[in-house]
Amino acid sequence: MKFFMVLQAKNIKHYSLILLTALFTAWFLFVQNILHSPVFSTEDGPKAVYKGEKNVAITFNIGWGDEKAAPILETLKKEKIKSATFFLSGSWAERHPDIVDEIEKEGYEIGMLGYDYKDYSDLEDQEIIRDISKAQEAFKKLNVKNIELLRAPTGHFDKRLLKISEKFGYTVVHWSIDSKDWTNPGVDRIVHNVNKAQKGDIILLHASDSAKQTNKALPELIDELRSKNLNFVNVSEMISNSSASSEEIR
Repeated sequence: MKFFMVLQAKNIKHYSLILLTALFTAWFLFVQNILHSPVFSTEDGPKAVYKGEKNVAITFNIGWGDEKAAPILETLKKEKIKSATFFLSGSWAERHPDIVDEIEKEGYEIGMLGYDYKDYSDLEDQEIIRDISKAQEAFKKLNVKNIELLRAPTGHFDKRLLKISEKFGYTVVHWSIDSKDWTNPGVDRIVHNVNKAQKGDIILLHASDSAKQTNKALPELIDELRSKNLNFVNVSEMISNSSASSEEIR
């Protein structure tokens, strides 16, 4: 009898250990999912858009550099891409008014990327407000009107930015497909990363000088997306014609 009680105790200990391991694994995966979730909102409050339902939106961040933006515009024109969204930092726009004019001339949408390309998650509320206000003034001087979209310069933000952007009247835009072009992984890898896109995806690309392979990858990735019968729209068109996706951030 004593033997069976010892055996039963060992079995209970064994199964308890398995259960605890399973619970820990589930909790770890849950936390990882939250940390890597690309969608943001506050409960019953302002939301950050990262995805729509129809078509596909290609977006370009430009924070610095003199060489890559103009060739990318030429490639988009050559590929007959009529709709795209460019998120520009105010400081870059001030230094390149001719390229800003070209973006508008071609009918592409302009969104704001702050002014100094700082990580908003590291700033106090008043510092974020000052950066956005400074960017507003920069675009006003360049006669860029009707900017309605804001993207956190480094992609890092929390619910504070959602509330601040709402007061300014901006919609915060994230992305659902990251091309990782800024890491310069090679043209094939950039195309592979973007080729995951489906209807409703917002694609992150860069036209800053640090993204050295983006322009070379554009024709092929555009062909791949067209082969899926995806139509190109800007972000505003995407979110106005469909229900935008978002989740809660605490």
